[in-house]
Amino acid sequence: MTIRTISPLDCIILNGTVVTAADIARYDIGIKDGKVSILAPALSLADSPATRVIDAQGAYVMPGGIDAHVHLAEPQLFGKGKAADDYTTGTKSAIAGGTTTIIAFAPQDKASPSLLKALDETARKAEGVAYCDYSFHLLLSNPTRECLNEFSALRNRGISSVKIYMTYELLQLRDNQILDVLLQSRIDGVTTMIHAENGDMLSWMTEQLEMRNLLEPKYHATSRPQILEGEATGRAIALSQLIETPILIVHVSSPLAATTIRNAQTAGLPIYAETCPQYLFLTRDDLSKPGYEGAKCVCSPPPRDGVQDLEGIWRGLQNGTFTILSSDHCPFEFDNAVSGKKAAISDDAPLGRFKYIPNGCPGVETRLPLVLSAGRLSPQKFVEVTSTNPAKLYGMYPQKGALLPGVSDADLVIWYPENGIEAFELGNEMLHHNVDYTPFEGRVLSQWPRYTLLRGEVVWDRDNGGVIGEMGCGQFVRRGRSEFCQVQGPWDPEKF
Repeated sequence: MTIRTISPLDCIILNGTVVTAADIARYDIGIKDGKVSILAPALSLADSPATRVIDAQGAYVMPGGIDAHVHLAEPQLFGKGKAADDYTTGTKSAIAGGTTTIIAFAPQDKASPSLLKALDETARKAEGVAYCDYSFHLLLSNPTRECLNEFSALRNRGISSVKIYMTYELLQLRDNQILDVLLQSRIDGVTTMIHAENGDMLSWMTEQLEMRNLLEPKYHATSRPQILEGEATGRAIALSQLIETPILIVHVSSPLAATTIRNAQTAGLPIYAETCPQYLFLTRDDLSKPGYEGAKCVCSPPPRDGVQDLEGIWRGLQNGTFTILSSDHCPFEFDNAVSGKKAAISDDAPLGRFKYIPNGCPGVETRLPLVLSAGRLSPQKFVEVTSTNPAKLYGMYPQKGALLPGVSDADLVIWYPENGIEAFELGNEMLHHNVDYTPFEGRVLSQWPRYTLLRGEVVWDRDNGGVIGEMGCGQFVRRGRSEFCQVQGPWDPEKF
């Protein structure tokens, strides 16, 4: 007779309503050595030995959020603005909002021919100080041949995505440079993210407004009409079609651009898209608040005109036009006249010059609670766009974004049961970022994460201590090829 000793589980989550991108049902979850060990019928693990047991009766239990668009500890790339969050405050904020993995940016200096240098510099900023797991996109501003030849080295180091811009003087690439990047991405299996706004149209519109002394924050939106985003989106798709390689259009704000993307997808092109909460909840009216308050909501692309435009973006999330929902957390202090939003104020422009207002809003902590509280997505769709699809798109699945026993990290967010939390107004004092405002101040929320678990450890306990994870518990995630961007290999121009 053989006697087997069953070692206790590290943690058991009992009787939760477990939600994945494909399923919703009541289960118990057993966790061992940082991984999901077992997914069992509800209450079947009630008598199993475990170091910790969490009763999740009536609550949603979901894979931890993955925020694939986060700016932290970046240099001054956009004029006077400097990121207010580093890898400590930004990841602490992420954990408190139910996000267990972020992908931030390693920006290449315009004068540098190397991407690896940018990666090394950014990795040093994150090492040993993060509260959640993390990876990087390379922000590419100088696509020299040396730089493009480093794509294979990036892949060997677990980086499989780059971001390029069609606007901003310090970052804007011309179409021939974009084609160079797309071709190299195709060869090496790299996902290319594109900020699609027409930089030349923007410069011209800005000049026209300045000549008329139209400078206040609200004119930021005027300088970037939907046609500016729509044209660049169509051009990015055409460039992708020429090279026959997938792209992801980031932070789409415009229903016009969304329709262009949807038409390309319907035609069978490998075009993917991202949107953000600011385009689900904010409108142009938020940039028109009295005094300088509208500067808090200045981001690019800008919030659009009204409810009809908001509905267009919600519809894109619901019907699959948008593959992922990220925050585009780009944090600048408001009451800071040196490197924050008020740096755009001067004696001759007491309400600021819109073109100098640092572009971006904080949102890594509020992304999940805002959207879940809105009740506009099914629980499965919510998990799909906030966790599973980001993991698949950026080469982390099924380690992240899933609950597969023996394979997936035990990254979990457990919400309150229905009616288990009173609706409350969001206030910036509740948040953990290093920013003195939230653009969503006063929004009424009905949900907030009860617990966040990172690789099986409780790192956020809202009712008992808040953030209880330790600084440095976050680890770098090596990423493989995107499950969505499978085109790879030589490109043949003779077919045209």
